[in-house]
Amino acid sequence: MSTSVMPRRGVLTLVALLLVALNLRPALTSVSPVLGSIAEALALSPSWQGILTTLPVLFLGLAAPLAPKLVRRIGPERSVFAALVVLAVALLARPYIGTPGLFLGTAVAGGCIGVIGVLLPGIVKRDFPRRVSIMTGLYTVALNLGASAAAGTTEPLRQALGGLWQDASQGASHSSWQGALAFWLLPAVIAALFWLPQLKGTKPARVPVRRGARLRHDPLAWQVSLFMGLQSSLAYIVFGWLPTILQDRGLAAVTAGLALSVSILLQVTTAILAPLIGSRMRDQRAVLIGVMGLTLIGLLGCLYAPIGSVWLWIVVLGLGQGGTFSMALTLLALRAPDATTAASLSAMAQGIGYTLAAMGPLLVGVLHDWSGGWNVVGVLVSAIALGALVMALGAGRDRQVASTSGVN
Repeated sequence: MSTSVMPRRGVLTLVALLLVALNLRPALTSVSPVLGSIAEALALSPSWQGILTTLPVLFLGLAAPLAPKLVRRIGPERSVFAALVVLAVALLARPYIGTPGLFLGTAVAGGCIGVIGVLLPGIVKRDFPRRVSIMTGLYTVALNLGASAAAGTTEPLRQALGGLWQDASQGASHSSWQGALAFWLLPAVIAALFWLPQLKGTKPARVPVRRGARLRHDPLAWQVSLFMGLQSSLAYIVFGWLPTILQDRGLAAVTAGLALSVSILLQVTTAILAPLIGSRMRDQRAVLIGVMGLTLIGLLGCLYAPIGSVWLWIVVLGLGQGGTFSMALTLLALRAPDATTAASLSAMAQGIGYTLAAMGPLLVGVLHDWSGGWNVVGVLVSAIALGALVMALGAGRDRQVASTSGVN
């Protein structure tokens, strides 16, 4: 897909990109609202629930280095299409092939999302070189909408399916979670169909995606990567555990899922505003400290404040996390001197960052299993947030990493 044909295919390309972006979080956020039903049906302990919420995040990071290899072999468009197809198959299979299949399908889905997540920013920069900021904003909005939709509708969908099957054989009440999870293959299929026209006339290696060995020796690159990982860890703790925490504190399952959905939806506001403000400042430390502070306050409010005030903390949490995620993406561009280095830094930050982020949901499950409650989780999220603040003080400085142009 060359830029020369973009005027003719621009709208279709935009729609296809946004539909693909919609699929980058539902595989993750659809699990937590029905985690209780899954645990009851499959007899999963809190530790195993933690592993289930950790797997997709872990494979986001582990699969990121595969993206450059796929690009060199089949090109970025075909790589995205292949990842969408495998994602759809994984989402269809994971609820229906037993406990091992649930874990395997969740891991494969995370890996597919990791590959797509590395490739899409490069495609955006290549096909919309004069509209990168607008397209990145739309991309982030689509990602958040997909996450919010899955968080808010999976439990109502499970209940609706349970009602339809209530006269079926014994055990149908447990099987409704399977249909609710499998539903999220449909957006992946639709996105794949809209992506098909992008495959015409494509060639391998049209989007620069390199890891850049030189970056591994750059302290600033590590600060950016660790900030990405630590803020992502908090995000995936919220995705994986917030509905369960709120249910244990007294909210109904649907309300708890809705709370997560509202929090994610509110992220759209600061996901757009924080980079606009930060990019106009000499450095980004103040913005990073501000959004990370909101995130920590919102999390602690959800854990410890009276449950009647939970919607206040949901708002604060959403505003904070929208800013931390978008600023992490913004740092990838601001700290790189050229497009090739930005792609290299993106692959490093996502590979290292998401692998680190996977430890957060796992530790929540282990700590909950050990303590029998959620109070100790506040210590964990506070430690992660403080670590992110330390990295922000380095990553937010007006500096750039060493160029990786010409470095394999």
